[in-house]
Amino acid sequence: MAYCWDNRVAFVVKFMYDVDNNGYLDERDFACLALRATIIEGKGEFSNSKLQENQHIMLSLWEEITELADFNKELLEQGKITTEEFKQAVQQSCMGRRYEDFPQAMKMFIDSNFKMVDTNDDGVIDADEYRFNCITKYPLDDVDIVDEAFNNMLNVSEFS
Repeated sequence: MAYCWDNRVAFVVKFMYDVDNNGYLDERDFACLALRATIIEGKGEFSNSKLQENQHIMLSLWEEITELADFNKELLEQGKITTEEFKQAVQQSCMGRRYEDFPQAMKMFIDSNFKMVDTNDDGVIDADEYRFNCITKYPLDDVDIVDEAFNNMLNVSEFS
């Protein structure tokens, strides 16, 4: 059950997108993600041009998700997306599709996040990079949990 689709998406929303932990996604979360990506990709160094690139990616993703998740036609008024709305949008636009068929902003976001974790830029995320990423983002008190999660990902051919 821990690896079910609903739990995985809820985890992504809560721990990766909802930067200010207010329980929903809004444009500010994505602006914060752009700055975070800029600093992490630069390994602490700030680049205004890279920030502008990341802002374009993240704000495009925000606009695309808002459009995809606007089921009640009130999101643009509200300026926020709930976890349930996000799950439904991702399910409708990505599940059962090849990566190439994902919405462009979603692919850009995935690529950007991969680059943030792949700190040595070799195109592969190894255990050290995965561990570093997790420990710097999530409140963990046991590295064995992170290592076990990494090993589980290596040994699972398909999530349920």
